[in-house]
Amino acid sequence: MGEREELYRLPREELLSGGHQGISGYGGTIAVRQALKALGPNTVIVVPASAVATVGGLNTSTAWRIPFVHSLFECAPAMATGIRAALEIKGKTGVTLVSFAGDAGSADIGFQSLSGAAERDEDIIHVCYDDEAYLNTGGQAGGTTPAGAQTVNTPQGKPTGKKDLLSIIEAHGAGYVASASIAFPLDFIAKLRKAKERKGFRYLHILTPNPATWGFAADQTIHIARLAVDCGLWPLFEVEDGGRRVTYAPVRRVPVADYIRAQGRFRHLTGDQIAAMQAQVDASAGGGR
Repeated sequence: MGEREELYRLPREELLSGGHQGISGYGGTIAVRQALKALGPNTVIVVPASAVATVGGLNTSTAWRIPFVHSLFECAPAMATGIRAALEIKGKTGVTLVSFAGDAGSADIGFQSLSGAAERDEDIIHVCYDDEAYLNTGGQAGGTTPAGAQTVNTPQGKPTGKKDLLSIIEAHGAGYVASASIAFPLDFIAKLRKAKERKGFRYLHILTPNPATWGFAADQTIHIARLAVDCGLWPLFEVEDGGRRVTYAPVRRVPVADYIRAQGRFRHLTGDQIAAMQAQVDASAGGGR
């Protein structure tokens, strides 16, 4: 079956309605729509303070068509864990529990809660949608912001590199860990479906470009997300019970410069700096990840 046919076979039901608060071209909203195609209606989703929390509900309105809980910034996995325990006490089975947090709510402010849930092997799925900046509070740099990226508090470019949260969670011994991209929806959906069938703690990390803070036109979101994968900066893989498998390998890698030059946040980088990034990608490709 071809990719087009597989896309047409996805559920037609939209569990996130239109008319929400998301900006045009925002990758986080796309990630939610794709995720819900895999998760289905028998899902409870916990979202901490974040851009997607604003997208999904504001004051008394909501765009969610499944049970949605808005948690504090630092504790989405803990709240999902508590809901799981409550459902078990009530004898309700077959419900998928998902904490769906941004990079701040996963890698930084919410890391203690995420780490604890992974260490305890809680029976939840955690999805980190990675904007590579703190979108909901103005676009500040955070742990997953890549080196060199301009943000409101790193106007000369972030001096430190991107936190490798996938490897950190893998080191916790999680049974299932995977990277994903909104430009490869079937890959993301297949990984979520696999995660849904497992028990214990499962972790997915999806790159979600944001035109407002990354500096590109709103109709280029998917193109930017694809470039990140095709240039090697965002490899797609899964780790299942300790075994690593690449789920997509570009037939021909595009230059890192194609990805960097397409975004305003990197416009200050020199040719030598971009060449150094290319060298890092090439070295990673030759020696693992």
